Amino acid sequence: MPTKKDPVKAEMNRLNRIYKGLPKNQYEVAKGLIVQAARLRVRLDELWADIRANGETELFTQSASTEPYQRERPAARLFTATDKNYQSIIKQLNELTPPSKSGSKLEALRDE
Repeated sequence: MPTKKDPVKAEMNRLNRIYKGLPKNQYEVAKGLIVQAARLRVRLDELWADIRANGETELFTQSASTEPYQRERPAARLFTATDKNYQSIIKQLNELTPPSKSGSKLEALRDE
C-alpha cells in the first residue's frame, strides 16, 4: 500500500530549501519558525478547502424558537487568525534573510 506524503513534512522541506543559505546561527533560529510555518500553511490549506466546500457563513440559531441568522462560520474565523499568524512567521523568516542579489538561488526559490 503506498504511503501518503506528510504535507507538513513536505512544506518543511520546501521552506528549509529556501532558508538553508542563512548563516548557521540564524538558520538555527529559523528552524523553529519553519516548523510552525509549515504547520500553519497545511492548516490554512485544510481550512480553505472547508470554506470553499461549505462557504464563509452559515445560518445559525440558538434555539428552535428563534429565527436563524447568518453568521461567520468558525472555519472562516480560524482561517483569518491562522493566516495572520502564518504571515507574521513568514515576515520573521524573511527578515532573517539578507537582501537578495538579482538571480540568486534564494530569490529563485522564493518565487516558486
